Amino acid sequence: MSPLSTLNKHLTKFTRLNRANTVYGRAPHKPVLLISIIELIEKGLVTENRVYVNTDLVAAFQENWRLLVNTLHQSDFTQPFYYLQSEKVEGQQIWFLQAKLGCQINAHIKSVTRLSEVLEYAYFSETLYLLLTDPVSRNVIKSVLLDTYFPDTKQHYIQSKQKGEGYIHDMESYLLNEPEAEYRTIKIETEEDVFVRGGLFKKLVPKVYDSTCSFTGMRLESTFGHNFIDACHIVPFSISHDDKVNNGIALCPNLHRAFDRGLVSIDNSYRIIVSSHVAENDNHPYSLKQLEGRKMRLPFGSRYYPSLENLDWHRGNIFK
Repeated sequence: MSPLSTLNKHLTKFTRLNRANTVYGRAPHKPVLLISIIELIEKGLVTENRVYVNTDLVAAFQENWRLLVNTLHQSDFTQPFYYLQSEKVEGQQIWFLQAKLGCQINAHIKSVTRLSEVLEYAYFSETLYLLLTDPVSRNVIKSVLLDTYFPDTKQHYIQSKQKGEGYIHDMESYLLNEPEAEYRTIKIETEEDVFVRGGLFKKLVPKVYDSTCSFTGMRLESTFGHNFIDACHIVPFSISHDDKVNNGIALCPNLHRAFDRGLVSIDNSYRIIVSSHVAENDNHPYSLKQLEGRKMRLPFGSRYYPSLENLDWHRGNIFK
């Protein structure tokens, strides 16, 4: 079969996606998901035939839903992620879910957090993935999806992408305490919003600290893009529901655990304090006692500094 014939067969499928009938019309979830995955491929965030349930994908879905869907349907990332498995081209399935070892995905999992816990990755048929890795075919597929399902909002979508506006930009600005975010109301409406915020917190806190542990000055990244510095909440999210960067500090994993267990804290001058309950070899080069009184490394920009109010809470409620 020629490449053009293969593309045309998939384009026919993409204009006839199986979509549930609702009181608001045909469900738009599948085309939004496909457009979102295509965007990640365009940006180099998906570089192999493995699609993970992560912050990048869920955030892209939420952003594109807001830009493209003008009906009263409820946004739900997990629905198309599961039901896209029903789509076939010439009798062959085009979307697959690979569960983690010891797990099964035999029904729609409605929690994005739970889905991320049991799913190893999803993947396309090899034929479709090859089409999506070709820039020309990918652009044609994306245009067909936009023209077929979102003709009234396509131009708004394109303009917003060109300007870098939308859900992801607004959420990042809010979490970073950017001045423009002070005049915006960021609504956290769903579990998926919480999932995105938590993922952005884990990315943005190390970023404002230049991927450096604020206590030790250790900076560690890999050539594969992995960051080994943790984003640590000062007031736990379960209590504060606060994922702004000034409720976070960047710490290496062992100090993250020590901070969460109250063995270290920070005073109002941003100096490190160490609990008297620490039992260790004081002469060891990595002993916690050596950090006592040292000023922590602060991020560039005072709006990113740890909140003094939150530090006071940590000293009063966690520090021993």
